[in-house]
Amino acid sequence: MDHLKAKIREIPNFPTQGILFYDITTLLCDPQGFRDTVDALAAPYMGEDIDQVVGIESRGFILGAAVANTLGCGFVPVRKPGKLPGATHSQAYSLEYGNNALEIHQDACAGQQRILVVDDVLATGGTAKAALDLVRKAGGHVFGIAFLIELDFLGGRSELPGANVYSVLHY
Repeated sequence: MDHLKAKIREIPNFPTQGILFYDITTLLCDPQGFRDTVDALAAPYMGEDIDQVVGIESRGFILGAAVANTLGCGFVPVRKPGKLPGATHSQAYSLEYGNNALEIHQDACAGQQRILVVDDVLATGGTAKAALDLVRKAGGHVFGIAFLIELDFLGGRSELPGANVYSVLHY
């Protein structure tokens, strides 16, 4: 997977001082890199009869929708507050540079037995934990959670006990 890492740009001090941001837009604009990324994210779940992929705003939308298409299932967006019409569940969380919240439609996952959550980066685990909590609130059962990048030194995986976590790249 070194060929994928080579296409990811590192931006120091973004979005705040002291943060090293992994910019995947340089990977996504490369046709083969994007294809390889989606294939790598979807590979462990081929043949697992995933009902829906839940993508976390915003880069999780790009990756999650492509993975859903590859797996032949539906896609559900998890968004920042106030962006979804209709009744929603909300979950507050902390991330490495502040606090935020996420929302999901209340009926988004009802009765779905095999939900795969997809996002670009697992850092401290706050965003991912909030997304898992939202899927459960919406009546879904999380089969797994997949990331393009895991920042191992931040220990985010420990915030997801019992979750089936898969990451393509590790830093």
